[in-house]
Amino acid sequence: MSTPSPRGSSRGSPGSRPHTSSSARGFGFVVLAALCWGTSGISGRVVADRSDLSALDIAWYRLAIGALALLAAWAATSRRRGPAVRVPRPVAVRLGLIAAGLAGYQLAYFTAVERAGVSIATLVALGLAPLLVAVGGALLGHGRPQRATLVALGVALVGLTLLVGVSVGADSGTAVLLGALVATGSALGYAVVTVAGGGVPAGVPVTLVGFAGGALLLTPVVLAQGVSVPDDGTALAVLLYLGLVPSALAYGLFFTGVRTVPGAVASIVTLLEPLTATALATAFLGERLEPAAVAGGALLLAAVAGLYLRELGRRAERVAAPGA
Repeated sequence: MSTPSPRGSSRGSPGSRPHTSSSARGFGFVVLAALCWGTSGISGRVVADRSDLSALDIAWYRLAIGALALLAAWAATSRRRGPAVRVPRPVAVRLGLIAAGLAGYQLAYFTAVERAGVSIATLVALGLAPLLVAVGGALLGHGRPQRATLVALGVALVGLTLLVGVSVGADSGTAVLLGALVATGSALGYAVVTVAGGGVPAGVPVTLVGFAGGALLLTPVVLAQGVSVPDDGTALAVLLYLGLVPSALAYGLFFTGVRTVPGAVASIVTLLEPLTATALATAFLGERLEPAAVAGGALLLAAVAGLYLRELGRRAERVAAPGA
């Protein structure tokens, strides 16, 4: 699953070839990250089907493997970094919230995949998360969401009702509904990570701290129920892939890409994640969505895209304004 996109874009003359080249490369990195994230759900499903690992085990392994890979990368680049950044108590609290949010939404996501399938779990979690972030940010920063935010939320809720309601009627009902509710909890955890991460200063290894902290938070529960190690070679390989590619590598690509790609554009591109997950689930797991459910998922994603396109337009207006 994706994380918030930092606000950032390169400055330079419109006709600058280096700027154009770096922007194109950054855009490609963001696309690759979103495609990698889209394989998380089907990877977790394969591991669960070929082993006795629970959703908790899969979430813990993903965070732990990702943390080890990120730690290795952080240590390898230590010479290129400046002096250590001081972490005051408010920032430490934010990092704690990020770790808790990561642990919570990973656990909820893989639980939702187990109960409702990859398509519904990913569409609900990734579709609702940015909207919860927009509403939460408006409430925390300005007291009242703007009308466009409320309209987008209304459209998303209609889409969610179609997506889940039709799927409940066409399938086992209770399992799908429960899975959708758990996916909503995953979206809430993502929103916590996004809002908390917005106040962390540059230079703090947010992703590394989040993954390591999330793994540590889940460790006591995993130890209490007993650590399970998959004995199936395919399950083990896919588990390693889950921790390395959609986690450590994808986040590295994403944060490298957003240095030259506006955050609003990057956020729209990451909608490739639920679309990729749905396509893979349809092709390899035999999951099928009813036409009305597909329309519901499209409404959900359109609401998110509408919000970000509006924000992108507002930024362009500010840049074009005299004296900007």
